[in-house]
Amino acid sequence: MSTIVIATRESRLALWQAEHLQARLQTLGHNTSLLGMTTRGDQILDRTLSKVGGKGLFVKELELALEEGRADIAVHSLKDVPMDLPEGFALACVLEREDPRDAFVSPHHESLDALPQGAVVGTSSLRRQVLLRALRPDLRIEPLRGNLDTRLRKLDEGQYDAIILAAAGLKRLGLESRIRTAFDVDTMLPSAGQGALAVEVRADRADLLELLMPLSCRTDWLAVTAERAVSRDMGGSCSMPLAAHARWQADGTLCIDAAWGDPETATDLVKVRATAQASDFAEARALGEDAARMLRAGGAH
Repeated sequence: MSTIVIATRESRLALWQAEHLQARLQTLGHNTSLLGMTTRGDQILDRTLSKVGGKGLFVKELELALEEGRADIAVHSLKDVPMDLPEGFALACVLEREDPRDAFVSPHHESLDALPQGAVVGTSSLRRQVLLRALRPDLRIEPLRGNLDTRLRKLDEGQYDAIILAAAGLKRLGLESRIRTAFDVDTMLPSAGQGALAVEVRADRADLLELLMPLSCRTDWLAVTAERAVSRDMGGSCSMPLAAHARWQADGTLCIDAAWGDPETATDLVKVRATAQASDFAEARALGEDAARMLRAGGAH
């Protein structure tokens, strides 16, 4: 190929991700260029994603560029990618995962426990909302949209006492110093795919599927496959307060934790854990589906 065109959103974090992929491809000897795009998810900031179409709003314009031949590949934060891709598209690889944890960010408070009663915490994630309420039911949780820099600016302007962000994005942009505390995954279970980057192509581009394979981290891809299987089996919507995180054990098995909570009530979280061999994608998906069945048996819906 003469030049591989990479479609990307134009936020600072998205451009970092695209440039990271670009550098990896260039080390393999490929010429690349970037096609920056603004998505509907970037434009609609006054409503939560669950009310305006879900996380797919961040990828649809990029997929259109692939379909029309204006770009060859698209790079995404995997947690923003719908569980079922449109017909004709495929994930070509999942790169080595960054820190999957959530980060507590605050200018004045060291940790969630240090917040005063009634403090205002910003997040628009239903998953984070139900997990925060389970930990601190006294807090006021307010919506927070926008790219990473916008969210930090709103915090610094005093609109919130603290905000919850993905640790991976802060680290990738050199903002690790803003992290007061990185939550233990057993305290704030991450979203499926959090911290992972995925590359999407048209399914008929066998040349690109082969070309991108050396960049993939198989162990991380299997782990996020299990996580995404939980979400897919539970309905796969960002309007669902669902967490799923998989970890490899010392004996070579894959362990997945999942949690569900009702955003409208103060009911307890449903938490489950499942462990199995996951030597291929089918076994990883089966593990995630087992965890989803356990959630439903525990009362999740």
